[in-house]
Amino acid sequence: MSPMLRSAGGAKPALQNSTKPASFPKKPVAAQVARQSPKKGQKIRGAQKIVRTDLPSFSRQMAAMLSAGMPIVASLETLEEQAVNPNFKIALGEVKRSIEGGASFSESLQQLPEIFDVLYVNMVRAGEQSGQFAETMKRIGELLEATARLRRKVKSAMTYPIVVLSMALIIATGMIIFIVPVFANMFKDFGGKLPGPTQFLVDLSSGIKHYAVIIVPSIILGVWGFRKWKKTPAGAWAMDRFALKAPVIGVLVQKVAVARFSRTLSQLVQSGVPILNALEIVAKAAGNLVIESAIMDARKAVEHGDTLSSGLDGKQCIPTLMVRMLAAGEKTGKVDEMLASVADTFDDEVETMLASLTSLLEPLLMVFLGVIIGGIVICMFLPIFKMTEVINK
Repeated sequence: MSPMLRSAGGAKPALQNSTKPASFPKKPVAAQVARQSPKKGQKIRGAQKIVRTDLPSFSRQMAAMLSAGMPIVASLETLEEQAVNPNFKIALGEVKRSIEGGASFSESLQQLPEIFDVLYVNMVRAGEQSGQFAETMKRIGELLEATARLRRKVKSAMTYPIVVLSMALIIATGMIIFIVPVFANMFKDFGGKLPGPTQFLVDLSSGIKHYAVIIVPSIILGVWGFRKWKKTPAGAWAMDRFALKAPVIGVLVQKVAVARFSRTLSQLVQSGVPILNALEIVAKAAGNLVIESAIMDARKAVEHGDTLSSGLDGKQCIPTLMVRMLAAGEKTGKVDEMLASVADTFDDEVETMLASLTSLLEPLLMVFLGVIIGGIVICMFLPIFKMTEVINK
């Protein structure tokens, strides 16, 4: 692979030829037929939890055992025995039996796509063919841990505002449905006209009670329809486009996606995956359809002999900083190192941005909560301030 990340004449660069490690048995024809059984692509319960919690440590431990010279089957047996998650234990057992039946490790992993995705399988396959299997497993573990760490940071920052907003909505709804009617009955006994804000709350409470049979199913149907629409190509594209253009949040989404793209591509390049294959894999791993489209356009440019940086240049969803750093890496022949540096840079920016947003959101959310709850309380007590006037009448 040239330092400029070119694919001359549109031909896909080939991986370095090397023999497989001794721990990978040569597959017989019978094993090849067996791999076409329905077992391939089978469903594993709790696959998402396995990917988030178990897969990073499994990859690092596997790398350590292989570096120490342990055979792959013995390594899998050890990890299977110490696996805490019973579903992951079953998955490791399936992988081990597949290898014992003559399949390579990457082929065995390919039978469980819910746990081992295209990115994972391709990196493992590249490690098998390049003779750097243990090193590749270590890179996979580092990549998964970095991705999980970034996800935890974003989730932690978003948890607080979501909880506060949910509590505000629940409290406000409870007050309108249960407390406002009590005050309304009390004011009705005294007679007199209620202030405008109080009357609005009373009417709102009465409307919610009378039309709850329509409102609740409508909300449920609306949420269901929105989720269905999001899964359509047009809906998914519209939501991802909106996520990138949303104030403040859009910049955060962009930085997270670019950091994931850069780190994943860096690991694939280091593992020896051909650049055209690597770009196709990382495009799907970006997590945003707009950025995925930009990466696939850049892939076409590379396929026609251009550099990756020139293919990404001018894309609104790709930061200029990344393009410039990538171009510098292509000139020096250290693309993988530069991509890792880009990922670290944007990870740091995401962390700083999340810390700033959290510190800014805390007082704003408190003010919002006070306005909503305090506004309802004031509206309910407004008639009491005029109670003397009402009684005198």
